[in-house]
Amino acid sequence: MDQILSYLPPFDGLLPKWLALVSVVSAANSVQAYISKSYTSELYNGRLADGSSHTNPHSSRIFGTWTFLSSVIRLSAAYNITNPAVYDLAAWTFGIALVHFVLEWLVYGSAQLKGRFVFPLITASGSLAWILTQRDAYLGL
Repeated sequence: MDQILSYLPPFDGLLPKWLALVSVVSAANSVQAYISKSYTSELYNGRLADGSSHTNPHSSRIFGTWTFLSSVIRLSAAYNITNPAVYDLAAWTFGIALVHFVLEWLVYGSAQLKGRFVFPLITASGSLAWILTQRDAYLGL
């Protein structure tokens, strides 16, 4: 167990560990999005007028790429949590994700507040609040 724990970010507090966890989960979601559009179809669970999904294989791969980029930035922040530029980039990933998901839900109608869609909203909003409130603690500003 100690060997596994040695790979975690070497900083106090849970935020760096959370960023690492969210990064790993995001990378796994990216793989799912590349393999099949079913993951993104469950995430973007709204339906078009004819009852079909808003997603297609191409949009799924774009989502996978965007998610993997966020994953890389968040993992970088987990291991460089005292670097202001990397810290702020990680905060931006959560802010952009939150705005994106809220727009897809409330403006574009490609998602409904149920099922798999709820988790990205909770993760983005909670993580954004956490990272913004802990900025001074980790950056010493």
